[in-house]
Amino acid sequence: MTAMTLTGQVALVTGAARGIGRGIALRLARDGADVALVDVRPEGISSVADEIAEIGCKAVTVVADVSDRDQVFAAVDHAATALGGLDIMVNNAGIALVGPIGEVTPEQVEKLWAINVNGVLWGIQAAVAKFKELGNQDKGRVSKIINASSIAGHDGFGMLGAYSASKFAVRALTQAAAKEHAADGITVNAYCPGVVGTEMWVEIDKRFAELTGAAEGETYDTFVGGIALGRAETPEDVAGFVSYLAGPDAEYMTGQSGLIDGGLVYR
Repeated sequence: MTAMTLTGQVALVTGAARGIGRGIALRLARDGADVALVDVRPEGISSVADEIAEIGCKAVTVVADVSDRDQVFAAVDHAATALGGLDIMVNNAGIALVGPIGEVTPEQVEKLWAINVNGVLWGIQAAVAKFKELGNQDKGRVSKIINASSIAGHDGFGMLGAYSASKFAVRALTQAAAKEHAADGITVNAYCPGVVGTEMWVEIDKRFAELTGAAEGETYDTFVGGIALGRAETPEDVAGFVSYLAGPDAEYMTGQSGLIDGGLVYR
């Protein structure tokens, strides 16, 4: 059992239907928060909402595409209305792109950037506007924005060049937003996972196999073999760090992009 450090608070998590997003949403609920679940896929978020209800917290679901600014603002509005406020914004939604830099197409980059970078930017904008509208700072509440970067936001990985660039960009947005909005009672941080055993990594591994001739599972095993703690990461590992960033113990931390990867990239 986790401590109920977020009782009375409302969180919104994008990309909440599966993987890391689902893990984060469930952990924040276990910490006591009511949670708005946002995903472009309608399938999945209703079952996560049911799990949150079993924990004893409220949940609402919103189908939205984070690359669409209007949809992000609408999702934040709905969450705040339905759950009575907003304190924590987790910009988790993202996609991967595996391929040599020389073969990346304009269409691939446009989609990647629209979700991984623009989606975070729109989430920051919508959350800041809502925090101010609600008067969180005047009520003595520290508002939190938490963004999904990656170990690829600290190191540029071969065959993941464009993806790495998108995650470096998230770190830049995180730092700039932290500087701009500290005076508004808002902290902005990011989490940087490593090799997480999710559907995204299954797809990354398959793509590496196609490009390099490696057997399926070989690339995944190679990356996991480089982790100091000796195992792949789980969504719960990531969620534990996000829980810290969302909670009261992190109120003096802002503009940081913390590595949570079991010991793979060191900074």
